[in-house]
Amino acid sequence: MDLFTAMSANQDLPGTPLPEKMRPRNLDAWVGQTHVISQLQRYLKAGSLPSMIFWGPPGTGKTTLAQILASKVEAEFVAINAVESGAKALKEIGEAARDRRLQFQRKTLLFVDEIHRFNKAQQDVLLPYVEKGELILVGATTENPSYELNRALLSRCRLITFERHSEEHLRTIVFRALEKMGLTWEKIFEPEAENEFLAWVDGDARRALLALDELVSVFAESQKLFTPEALKETLGRSPLGYDKSSDQHYDSISAFIKSIRGSDVDAALYYLARMLKGGEDPVFISRRLVILASEDVGNADPRALQVAIAGAQAVELIGLPEGAINLAQVVTYLASSPKSNRSYMALKKAQAYVETTGTASIPLAMRSAKTPAMKDLGYGKDYLYPHDFPRHWVEQDYWPEGLPREDFYQPSEVGFEKQIREYQTWLKGQNKR
Repeated sequence: MDLFTAMSANQDLPGTPLPEKMRPRNLDAWVGQTHVISQLQRYLKAGSLPSMIFWGPPGTGKTTLAQILASKVEAEFVAINAVESGAKALKEIGEAARDRRLQFQRKTLLFVDEIHRFNKAQQDVLLPYVEKGELILVGATTENPSYELNRALLSRCRLITFERHSEEHLRTIVFRALEKMGLTWEKIFEPEAENEFLAWVDGDARRALLALDELVSVFAESQKLFTPEALKETLGRSPLGYDKSSDQHYDSISAFIKSIRGSDVDAALYYLARMLKGGEDPVFISRRLVILASEDVGNADPRALQVAIAGAQAVELIGLPEGAINLAQVVTYLASSPKSNRSYMALKKAQAYVETTGTASIPLAMRSAKTPAMKDLGYGKDYLYPHDFPRHWVEQDYWPEGLPREDFYQPSEVGFEKQIREYQTWLKGQNKR
């Protein structure tokens, strides 16, 4: 019995889930991921299938494509889940693949689901077998491989990125499943329910087929067409794809910060709501807002930092769900504030300058005479106290000895920073007198 005979037999067994029944057996039956199919067909045409990492959301066809590829290259297909396999099992699979290649000139395609679950030692076991071509590794992951897989393994694999299924492709998949069951969409759903269903499945074909199987069973008993409201009641809320230590975490907070920096209030609120629904730590969000208040708003609106700190304190004080109201106030304030990163950029310039110039001598007048001995050495001598002079300023050299002066901070002409710029212009005029 070959791979696809086995698949066919499994698909026909009683109790087989609908996603398994509808799993394509060849590329002709495939729907979606056209960019992936195009790339894989180039490999197949060249007659050389490299080791690959399939990266993408759940329900986008990673496992199915690995099975199809194994049949295309006439390889022995071995499938494991990283959660259930250790270094010993991987070693045995690798040695069996080596023997199969030497004795029978037959390739082995090892499919590892959730490959991001392997630790570094387990990943290292695979390296020699992949490097020598003794097995073709196809790893599937929903996590960013750059974070989860070591560089040595990644360098030996092609990265294939899967996208969420489009609504058009999901319709094709769902309508095909209904046809297999002798049904049509109109037979069990009201027209308005289609958009509700497609939004609920969120680009996940497996979720779509599992939900469809449940809905068909409910319809068989009630014989009532599903309205959008009935769909919500039957399926419940759509689970949000979010993991606080995964790509969704990093991508969402990045989009959130960039939206505030770009003064797009509504986009910022969208990402805030999305992160909170996904279970993101509100304290983490509030701390990022405190950083942003100085990094991106800065002296264009000095009150921004006060608002951000007050919001962070409020969130720690009361928590969720009410703390979301405080976060929303901070987000809308920061996104609507004038922006300046001049103080942040000034710091980076000063840090770079210190790196190249080292620790130059500080003028004696600027030093603190904490002891009589320091005072005798001239620490603090000739220092001019600015508040003793008109406008609380006096011309005086604060710069380290022997270093050329640099202008790190150059205020913008936005918000309150415009007034700072005007004051600095006055100061420079005084220094030239």
